[in-house]
Amino acid sequence: MSLAGAGFKLTVSCILLVSLVAQAKTVITKQSFNQLDDGTPVEIYTLRGGKIEARITTYGGIIVSLRVPDRKGNPDDVVLGYDSLSQYVAKNPYFGAIIGRYGNRIAHGSFTLDGKTYSVSKNDGGNSLHGGTRGFDKVVWKAKPIKDGIELTYVSKDGDQGYPGTLTATVRYTLSEDALHIEYFATTDKATVVNLTNHSYFNLAGQGKDTILQHQLKINASHFTPVDSTLIPTGELKSVEGTPFDFRTSTAIGQSIDAADDQLVKGKGYDHNWVLDKTPGKFTEAAELYEPVTGRVLQVLTTELGLQFYSGNFLNGTITGKQGRVYPKRSGLCLETQHFPDSPNHPNFPSTELKPGERYHTVTVLKFSTRSEPGSK
Repeated sequence: MSLAGAGFKLTVSCILLVSLVAQAKTVITKQSFNQLDDGTPVEIYTLRGGKIEARITTYGGIIVSLRVPDRKGNPDDVVLGYDSLSQYVAKNPYFGAIIGRYGNRIAHGSFTLDGKTYSVSKNDGGNSLHGGTRGFDKVVWKAKPIKDGIELTYVSKDGDQGYPGTLTATVRYTLSEDALHIEYFATTDKATVVNLTNHSYFNLAGQGKDTILQHQLKINASHFTPVDSTLIPTGELKSVEGTPFDFRTSTAIGQSIDAADDQLVKGKGYDHNWVLDKTPGKFTEAAELYEPVTGRVLQVLTTELGLQFYSGNFLNGTITGKQGRVYPKRSGLCLETQHFPDSPNHPNFPSTELKPGERYHTVTVLKFSTRSEPGSK
């Protein structure tokens, strides 16, 4: 198979941001989230609408919290994270952040574009990960309220982390009755590569509550991209048939995660890109996640071609997150909609090149619902 081409400052009064569009159903508030050491102020926006409440900070565009109800109507926060800005700055394994300029890995921090070789920031052994040492997760975005949400913008200058072209990136977070919508845009003044995503760690039982091994996952993909020992794709698109990577039907994550499989050994669990069964550009369901105790269901829908499922293998109990809860191994999982890792170095992968005059645009929706207990009516 081949494919072409300091915590919430509650003492600061919240400012109600009235949408210019009368039909908007989301209540948006803004408050201070402290400031960086250089004095740059950071804000946090709270979006409340329908059954969902999301808190998003301008530092890294991070989804700090995401509260959704369980089958009994009790809301809880289902993403891992911190209570304070200082914790995000000091040690953040990308909790909830916007990832760019290039999500996932680029081998040896190098790629060739239009005959010129570019060296980008290496921060994962000899490879570049999630945009380098100062990716989009570590910058302050400009924010403004829009209908049912906020719009974040960041201008990454030519040469930033070694990438060519001045890239203007925009991310919109909006709420509907039962979903968080994430829409990504980018333009450039010079040919470059771009691959934007969000790196939220989900635990549908509630953040800091047990592991994700009993969650049941379905991924609409019949192939995945195997990796080498440094988690760089080999270039192969391998069938999931007969492997622990077959999630075409809903399967408990813990069922085969510790199997004696070469790819699981290399990833220390799941940390791979699935090749979604879809038409390029079509908006479809990529995955469905179900937590049996609470009944919460998360559907991930996207226009993207790939999905990185990461099972929180490098969490190790050294991080204390929100409400003082410790995050042990596999206490959260990521479902990152994306183009494929290291695509600039694999001509058979879908292209991530963006040229002047073109517009990068992808959409991902996180839709929440609940399922009744087995046997209930």
